Amino acid sequence: MAIQEGDFIKLSYSGSVHEEIFDTTDEAEAKSAGIHSPNAIYGPVTICVGQKHVILGLDEELVGKEAGAEGDVVVAPDKAFGDRDPKRIKSFPKNQFKEKPVRGMPVKIEEMGEGTVVDVIGSKVIVDFNPPLAGQTLSYHYKIEEIVTDPLEELKGLVRLYAGKDMEIAIDEGRATVTLPPGINYDRRWLLWRGRIIHEGFELISGLSEITLVETFKRPEKKEE
Repeated sequence: MAIQEGDFIKLSYSGSVHEEIFDTTDEAEAKSAGIHSPNAIYGPVTICVGQKHVILGLDEELVGKEAGAEGDVVVAPDKAFGDRDPKRIKSFPKNQFKEKPVRGMPVKIEEMGEGTVVDVIGSKVIVDFNPPLAGQTLSYHYKIEEIVTDPLEELKGLVRLYAGKDMEIAIDEGRATVTLPPGINYDRRWLLWRGRIIHEGFELISGLSEITLVETFKRPEKKEE
């Protein structure tokens, strides 16, 4: 059956620029490319087609394909990270930074957001706020592993996609219970995307009527004297 927008699928992919891989769901490939992260979860990702859970150019490529389909797609900047905007390269005084700025250092400037130091000239620091791959044409190799129809697997996929970790989830008669891991409310990524997970859960998963987030605290054990 052809995949349509709104369908959940399990997807494997590798993205490259100038034949160098910058993103992949394959752990061995990530290690080979020198981009492996010990905190990342590798393996096929569960996404909802048409929701921009992956780069737009790849997302559009998936529509009309079938489970098991494998292929390659070239993605122009307008359907990837956009064109590079010279106006998003700014100069700041060096004394504005708490740490000594060096080339390649990620920084965050309140009025501009996150950027990268591209040069330090005397007392001036040049910061580029464009996405690192802005203006680049990307290449993706992908495989649609399977179509996902189980609401539990769909919700687990959304949680992993946005929170970057697996959580214990149960669904009973449309009511979902998500057991939060200890300390999750100190996790910046979770705080940023929690609302999106809940919104998309109701919007994209059929039959879901309630989502409960459960956080449990245990009394610390007293040390024996």
